[in-house]
Amino acid sequence: MKLSTKGKYGVRAVYEIARHFGRGPITIKEIADRQGISFSYLEQILHKLGKAGLIESVRGPAGGYLLARKPAELTIGDIVRTLEGPIALSHCLEPGEAGDCYQADDCVARMVWTKVGAKIEEALDSISFEDLLTQQQVQQKEIILKPKKKAALAGKGVC
Repeated sequence: MKLSTKGKYGVRAVYEIARHFGRGPITIKEIADRQGISFSYLEQILHKLGKAGLIESVRGPAGGYLLARKPAELTIGDIVRTLEGPIALSHCLEPGEAGDCYQADDCVARMVWTKVGAKIEEALDSISFEDLLTQQQVQQKEIILKPKKKAALAGKGVC
């Protein structure tokens, strides 16, 4: 399984919205600038997250985006499944696809991928945005003493 930029950027965008939790909406421009994400691509991602009820948009001059629930109640799994679809390590595990495999009921590999996929989902669902905010605060305190490295804005070196 390889997470696409849609899933990665979605997590990063929602993290920015979570950072702003309780202080009103954050604009798409602020999110795009802080995370180095294309404005138009971010619009598509935020639209999909909004349709799923994970974030809310506020119109008007003081508008932007808000979390639809508390950071502690929103997980990485919620974002990844919304943007990427179900976690399926093999095509035969995708909803409605098992019927194409004549060995689906007796396939050892399928059993392995099912267990691994369940563990991945469990891990993604165990990390809330509150966890990320807390972890970031701890890291910020540790980084204050270390010089920051410049990161590339695109390519393989960016999460």
